[in-house]
Amino acid sequence: MFKKRRLLIFFGIGILLIGIGYVLDILIKANDTLDAIHEPIQRDSAKREEEISVKERDPFSVLLLGVDERPNDVGRSDTMIVVTVNPKEKSMKMLSIPRDTYVDIYGRGEKDKINHSYAFGGVEMAVKTVENFLDIPIDYYVKVNMEGFKDIIDALDGVTVENDMELTHGNYHFPKGKIELTGKEALVFSRIRSEDPRGDFGRQIRQKQIIEAMINKAANISTLWKYNDIFKALGDNVKTNFTFSEIVELQKTYSDVRKNIEQLRFEGRDGGFIGDYWYYFANTEEVQALSHQLKEHLGLQA
Repeated sequence: MFKKRRLLIFFGIGILLIGIGYVLDILIKANDTLDAIHEPIQRDSAKREEEISVKERDPFSVLLLGVDERPNDVGRSDTMIVVTVNPKEKSMKMLSIPRDTYVDIYGRGEKDKINHSYAFGGVEMAVKTVENFLDIPIDYYVKVNMEGFKDIIDALDGVTVENDMELTHGNYHFPKGKIELTGKEALVFSRIRSEDPRGDFGRQIRQKQIIEAMINKAANISTLWKYNDIFKALGDNVKTNFTFSEIVELQKTYSDVRKNIEQLRFEGRDGGFIGDYWYYFANTEEVQALSHQLKEHLGLQA
């Protein structure tokens, strides 16, 4: 009896040590990954009177940049999505900005497509341009290399989305309804424009669907068993000014926010050519209305 009890104790200690080792390995690799992806920018927004703190559960905003990076070229931000998070309301709002939107480019004294702001001045110019366009502060950014985007989704074992329209692009067919996507399929699905009668607006809907699906999948505890692949994919393809402690805090206290995501979008369809290039002309009243919603969600005076 004593031997059996001793064996059980040793077995329990062994399991505990393995568990501790597993958790420590995750933490070490997570810390290494966050060191690799952490790329701070100057946070001196004129739109903020006081500093915000994730730990204190202050509402904050994030600019998601999907960048089409090319050899020997800084690339352009193929995707620009503003996310606001209000932990007290346990809610999140997401607004896609059409990449062809005609705006004042911060620091250049000229107007151009909003996605060119990244090409002209990297993340900082893109952040400042979006801040001025929507009249809200941008507290954080997350930049994803779109070509590596598929690696992140594959590391999550794919994502599931509700497709609202049957679409075909080359050899890829996406039926209407619930569909499961691999990384490559998700990349194609998120980039379709000409085959969708809604053009860039339909593309924005699909991009937000995939991001929401990724957030939900990443929050699933079973995803931890793939942490090696996930950390490698993130380290190779993501840059952000979130610190390690802020991301830990988000995972710990903001998990309920992802269950209440409101999708905002530009309803206007005005556009036209200036010279040889087509631009989207955002309606001033619509921009103000969207800005008002985002400010309220951030707890700012609208």
